Amino acid sequence: MHTDLPDDLYLIARKATSADPVPGPSAIGNKAHNLARMVGIGLRVPPAFVIGTAWCARAGELRPGHWAPAVAALEEATGGRLGDPRRPLLLSVRSGAPVSMPGMMETLLNIGLNDAAVQGLVRGTGNPRLAWDAYRRLVAGFGEVVLGLPASAFEADLAHIADEDHDERALDFDAMRSLTQAHLRTVERLAGRPFPQDPQQQLGEAIDAVFRSWQSEKALTYRRLKGIADSPGTAVTVQAMVFGNAGGDSGAGVGFTRHPSTGEPQPWVDYLFNAQGEDVVSGRRSALGHDELQAVAPTVWQELLDGTARLEAEFGDMQDFEFTVERGRLYWLQTRNGKRTPQAAARIALDLHDAGRIDRTEALRRTEGLDAEALSETVLAPQGCAGSAAMLAQAQSACTGVAVGEIALDEARVRERQRAGVATLLLRQDAETSDIGALELASGLLTSRGARTSHAAVVARQLGKVCLVGCDALEIDLAARRVRLGGREFAEGEVLTLDGHSGAVHVGALERRCQAPEALLVRLQALRTGAG
Repeated sequence: MHTDLPDDLYLIARKATSADPVPGPSAIGNKAHNLARMVGIGLRVPPAFVIGTAWCARAGELRPGHWAPAVAALEEATGGRLGDPRRPLLLSVRSGAPVSMPGMMETLLNIGLNDAAVQGLVRGTGNPRLAWDAYRRLVAGFGEVVLGLPASAFEADLAHIADEDHDERALDFDAMRSLTQAHLRTVERLAGRPFPQDPQQQLGEAIDAVFRSWQSEKALTYRRLKGIADSPGTAVTVQAMVFGNAGGDSGAGVGFTRHPSTGEPQPWVDYLFNAQGEDVVSGRRSALGHDELQAVAPTVWQELLDGTARLEAEFGDMQDFEFTVERGRLYWLQTRNGKRTPQAAARIALDLHDAGRIDRTEALRRTEGLDAEALSETVLAPQGCAGSAAMLAQAQSACTGVAVGEIALDEARVRERQRAGVATLLLRQDAETSDIGALELASGLLTSRGARTSHAAVVARQLGKVCLVGCDALEIDLAARRVRLGGREFAEGEVLTLDGHSGAVHVGALERRCQAPEALLVRLQALRTGAG
């Protein structure tokens, strides 16, 4: 960590020494604090600078001159230059509160691209598809986050250009260029002003929008649910971009160093080839598991395994991490203590204690209150399992358990039925954190798209909700208030069962029972009596 900048700006460089002081999370946010520690243990982290939490309440006073020395330091570290049409420096702008709030605030990628810089990126990378893909993402992201335009407007642009699956991954660079131009027209039409071509203006508006997202409805709801204070606010991390959308040897992923539902000591990773990180965490794309990454890029996979071991050694706990692979080269973008179920919390603490990674006092602290009731899981009763012939569809399980309830298609319906004392299942196309208000009240979540590690799935797991994502068989007709599953149609209000253990979706209300993890309880008892 280098502090040869104004007192409220901090530079995270690729190379650091143990003598470099790391300010605490209250000053620079948990994300930046952990990035600096990752650099300290030798992981490859793109250079970044941080605007501290002290600016959150007065972000409107910030001016480009304030962060200009930090931008110059990133330019020196990367060899690029913000606004240079020949070798543009591109930046991500991310939030980072002192306490982790996954997906509750905003992120912008590819800041610095414009009509001239996109041509420089084409020449510099030799990859016109990457350049135009990055530019269209910036325009759409800027429109949504900074200007408040609906995501549906940009999805409509895609629908006009892409095939019936609306999959942008199938578009060549010419189609990406057309999509970017469509997005530029959409911004000007809906916002009443053109997308800014000045990179400094882009950066300033992005920083302001990320600071403002601290007060977004979903962030306020999350802080209320988790008892998080409204001060000091969020920091903003500005980081040099690396590109997971650079081709088949590139991609983006999110993972946990251990299974967040069961605590099993093996990495749990979602990955998308030729994609950027927001594709995974946004909940708008279904992802692949780690088997595909291991098969296609075994060297990267081994480096990832080595890195996860270092992360756990440094932080002393299971980690939730984000990474990008650019042309076969692994970069680490984030780590934090992973959200987990009570069952996973108990097993992870016990395993770390058995391995000598935490002492008995810490293990007791982490397992306090985890008794038989807290650790019991809902499973299908044997009779319920026999009803598997009524299984409608299969999805990916992001959180275990079994949930039964009426189909509800939005927060208003969930709240209406909750007031009537009726359990509901929230069915959505995407797993998005904007649904946190509905997630709080629903018994479970089923989505047609999204990854197990998307921010919404992480929040659902933390709230103890059964969560199934990436159900290809789910089609939602919001206007008609109906869904289609497994070749059958259902009206809102009909009852389904979600099995978070198998990922199955069943018709009707199947019988359930509670099951206590006896082996885990025995281990906990041994710890508490000093026998373990």
